[in-house]
Amino acid sequence: MSATTINDRLVRMANQIALFFRSYPEEEAVSGIHKHIVAFWTPKMRRDLEGYAEEAGERLDALVHRALHEDPQVESPVRPATRNPQLVGEGASDAG
Repeated sequence: MSATTINDRLVRMANQIALFFRSYPEEEAVSGIHKHIVAFWTPKMRRDLEGYAEEAGERLDALVHRALHEDPQVESPVRPATRNPQLVGEGASDAG
């Protein structure tokens, strides 16, 4: 049995998302993290992370804490066509 709990895995995954968005301005990063978690995580994963965030404390990136508890104030830096997995590739050309 692994010593890593489900909550620890959620923290690790959320921190990986935050690491990706670190290169963006802070408000855009928070928005990007928020939108990614809403778009790609199940409701149970989101609830579990939100419930564990306080206990995780500093182990959970500060940007993730903000993304979980604040409404994004700016647009996500992720292009609109990639925010929704069903839209990936729409409008793109495969012409060589």
